[in-house]
Amino acid sequence: MLEAILSGADQLFTLPTLLTMLVGVTVGVIAAAIPGFTITMAIVLTLPLTFTMPPLQGVATMLAVYIGGYTGGMISAALLGIPGTPSAVATTFDAFPMARNGEPGRALALGIWASFFGTLISTLVLIAAAPPLALIAVKLGAWEYFSLVVFALTIVASLVGRSMVRGLMAGLLGLLIATVGADPLMGVTRFTFDLRVLSAGIPFLVVLIGIYAVSQLLREVENPDQVQQGRELITGRIEFRPFAALREVVMNPINLFRSSMVGVFIGAVPGAGGSIANLLAYDQAKRGSRHPEEFGKGSSEGVIASESGNSATSGGGLIPMIALGIPGSAVDAVLMAALMVHGIGVGPRLIMDHADTVYGMFMAMFVAGVMMLVICLLSMRLFLKVTSIPKSVIVPVVLTCCLVGAFTLNNRVTDIYLLLGIGVVGYIMTKLDYPLAPLVLGVILGPIAETNLRRALMTNEDWTLFFTRPISAVLLGLAVISIVLAIRYHLRQNRIRPEEA
Repeated sequence: MLEAILSGADQLFTLPTLLTMLVGVTVGVIAAAIPGFTITMAIVLTLPLTFTMPPLQGVATMLAVYIGGYTGGMISAALLGIPGTPSAVATTFDAFPMARNGEPGRALALGIWASFFGTLISTLVLIAAAPPLALIAVKLGAWEYFSLVVFALTIVASLVGRSMVRGLMAGLLGLLIATVGADPLMGVTRFTFDLRVLSAGIPFLVVLIGIYAVSQLLREVENPDQVQQGRELITGRIEFRPFAALREVVMNPINLFRSSMVGVFIGAVPGAGGSIANLLAYDQAKRGSRHPEEFGKGSSEGVIASESGNSATSGGGLIPMIALGIPGSAVDAVLMAALMVHGIGVGPRLIMDHADTVYGMFMAMFVAGVMMLVICLLSMRLFLKVTSIPKSVIVPVVLTCCLVGAFTLNNRVTDIYLLLGIGVVGYIMTKLDYPLAPLVLGVILGPIAETNLRRALMTNEDWTLFFTRPISAVLLGLAVISIVLAIRYHLRQNRIRPEEA
């Protein structure tokens, strides 16, 4: 093992490798900060550039893009209220209100440090516990996946806002949107009403950009006087004190560790990803907080939980890939392809046959995390200048980026129409006091739930297996407990009778 570690370090700590990793982290941060430009897209574009590199250098460069991307999505979430990536959805809940309250520097600094510690914790878990955690993850069948999604859907009860009925209606609308288009298993078109614009379905990223970005921009231009006067998006004195934020994060150890472990576990479950980890970590932090009423208004606990949770999936996703050759996400699948291009077989024998490469990847995670921290802390003052740009400039620029991002997803003009339509829907929902988060959660989890439910019933028509398989039963039990606790909390907060919930 010592020989493998030294060999991996010898390959990693070379000037070309460190330089390409530095570029990779920077590219990841910038790409993820652009709404619609996902981490997966950045990784895919990076892959061809690594073909001429040595194996470890190529994989380390893509890992750097990976780590930088999980933090970059937080920048637009905090400063614009628009999640740069799906894994930054929950970050908008508290980071943007904190920025609007005159503390954008604090919001960014909390997110940076939380992302760094989330990456650090997940890498330590990856090194120490890859084989046992991977064995747990690989035992999950379609029944367990469905039950896991049901458990994740109970988060809706915590994100409903002041009215549980409106929150649940928003969640159901998200599930309905997820069913439009081609059937995920049989390919049969449904709920399109013979409209060409709906024939290919409604892509999740179009929903995400529209519901947050376009609706937010519409709210910003509600008052034409502010736009004409050149009013900034965020007003007040802008301060950036990273070490004060570090102290705040370190003084929140339970929340930080719990959220990171949620991210590790979700990352180790193939197909789950950072978007689920982001929301689930936020939900658990709210339930365990002494001041849950502050969540959604600029709570530092919410920012720490969401960012440490999504960043921790980076290490968690590598667990099944390294131990068993099963990608935890689309990004991990691209990393597998990079290893295979360089003649490295991915599977149970990877850590035995190519131990130096594996340990080099572990060290690359640490190095990329440190690079991300340094680059973000040094460049945050530059990003904070966004807050001084007048609305009359920033709104058309951001809207143009959103339209271009929606088009480039599938090169379809119809996606632009859907984006604008969904943006208007999101604007109307906010005006009617309907929460947006349950809708987004329904769109994320709906297809996963449907696919695994149908796959389980196609494998075995006995529906009782959802309750007799141990892991599935435990997850469904946790879902019931989660719903009961959320309802009790909602009733206590709103001081209403149960029949009015």
